[in-house]
Amino acid sequence: METTQKDIIRGGQFLIKKTPCEDIFTPEDFSEEQIMMKEAVMEFNEREIIPHKAKFEAKDYALTEEVMRKAAELGFLGVSVPEAYGGLGMGFVSTMLTCDYISSGTGSFSTAFGAHTGIGTMPITLYGTEEQKQKYVSKLATGEWFGAYALTEPGAGSDANSGKTTAKVSEDGKSYVINGQKMWISNAGFCSLMIVFARIEDDKNITGFIVEYDKDNANGITLGEEEHKLGIRASSTRQVFFNDTVVPTENMLAGRGEGFKIAMNALNIGRIKLAAACLDSQRRITTTAVQYANERKQFKTPIADFGAIKVKLAEMATNAYVGESASYRAAKNIEDRIAMRQAAGNTHQEAELKGVEEYAIECSILKVAVSEDVQHCADEGIQIFGGMGFSEDTPMEAAWRDARIARIYEGTNEINRMLCVGMLVKKAMKGHVDLLGPAMKVQEDLMGIPSFETPDFSELFSEEKSMIAKLKKVFLMVAGAAVQKFGPALEEHQQLLMAASDILIEIYMAESAILRTEKNAKRFGEESQKVQIAMSKLYLYQAVDIVEKNGKESIISFAEGDEQRMMLMGLKRFTKYVNYPDIVDLRNEIAEKVKSENKYCF
Repeated sequence: METTQKDIIRGGQFLIKKTPCEDIFTPEDFSEEQIMMKEAVMEFNEREIIPHKAKFEAKDYALTEEVMRKAAELGFLGVSVPEAYGGLGMGFVSTMLTCDYISSGTGSFSTAFGAHTGIGTMPITLYGTEEQKQKYVSKLATGEWFGAYALTEPGAGSDANSGKTTAKVSEDGKSYVINGQKMWISNAGFCSLMIVFARIEDDKNITGFIVEYDKDNANGITLGEEEHKLGIRASSTRQVFFNDTVVPTENMLAGRGEGFKIAMNALNIGRIKLAAACLDSQRRITTTAVQYANERKQFKTPIADFGAIKVKLAEMATNAYVGESASYRAAKNIEDRIAMRQAAGNTHQEAELKGVEEYAIECSILKVAVSEDVQHCADEGIQIFGGMGFSEDTPMEAAWRDARIARIYEGTNEINRMLCVGMLVKKAMKGHVDLLGPAMKVQEDLMGIPSFETPDFSELFSEEKSMIAKLKKVFLMVAGAAVQKFGPALEEHQQLLMAASDILIEIYMAESAILRTEKNAKRFGEESQKVQIAMSKLYLYQAVDIVEKNGKESIISFAEGDEQRMMLMGLKRFTKYVNYPDIVDLRNEIAEKVKSENKYCF
């Protein structure tokens, strides 16, 4: 089907528009080229990374660099880089799947790979001049050079624009002199280039610079010792000090004061790629856990047969499936938007930037949801292994430690939760997403008399899709009333924003799984999707609980009297099933499938 402008749903519009299942992309839609890429990446992971897990855990930084060079030889560092600059020029979905399947061997390599291909390379690809791209991007795409991204400072964490590093124009006007300190810089120990952010004079916003780094000609750059970290132990993470570092004026990235914009857009790409980087880890942890549970006997029975273990296996598999469904749905939306903009005459840079920026809300949603799911997955993996799970001799404790950072970098999950609601409200103000009309309609619904007719739910997912539509009403009811009450001051009400974002996140994730499964049931037959149907129903049931809890907390926090009573009644109505699914049966069905296949198999 040819993609036209009206077919492509805009970022955030999932909340107010019905998406037909045929319109979403699923992993079952991978092209032959994408399947070949996926297999090549998986084979690389099995050969070059997984057998050396113990070395990575022993902080073998040289090994991380060596494996990065091997990844470069196979073209993996340049998947998203245009062919004109030495890359493979593949689309956004291929970029995602490369990141997905290369990241599960160890968080150490995943971090080095993500930092280099994302925030280390993309700012130049997307903001660089033609000269800058010709000079630097091909070196980064081929692994001749490695990149790092120097934004964070000791006093500036989530407030990225508050950095104290300075850039002063030299007396001859031909260069800038940079002074300051950066911390938590991934790849610092082996990079040849850093994207450095500094403030010129009293500018409101920081400015980005491309800074070359040569150990033999340090140019005022010194590195701190390697940081000793809870996880991602063999990823190079150092402080970087700039002492009168001279940077040619032509190495300014974009324009003066554009650094904050570069940082924010680089983070949007980083967020969705981070979600991808957590997916195969969940598949792998689930597989390892079920294999152990099938072998481990207690009371003469494999522990995989116990109901308490089945709950864990079912939910680990379900969250992996849902995260994958939502991540590839958003990736294809971004890819289509980029293609649409290029067809309209945008340059590669403009199209890619605007394409990703359009779905910044979804990028934040995915970052939060998938990073929390992978941590939960690893935690349950440890629990299934019992005492053995706590030992360094089994893979679970390393997986748990590596997963922990995902909730912190690319913007903490708290920041991303507030961002996704804040960005949605801003989009509504700009007229990009009509929230006001649907929110008013929900207000009318609340005043009206509810229908007592029993709906026809005979078709697959008809009740689930009705539930999703009602959950969207909960968000519109809560967010609409909150915006009316607080206006622009809404951003000061962080607990309310956090609760609203959890409603938004659950809607997107649950809907993505249902649409993927519905699409596959239509083309492959319902019988082939029996367990995926169970996973989609299980996830939605739990999403409804989360929505109800957060909806109630939100309403009580800002409404009182009749308004509160009316909204709470609406919440009850919008979170009520007509036919409740049998959750125990669903879990058993999912767990039995994973158990019989002895792996994550979807």
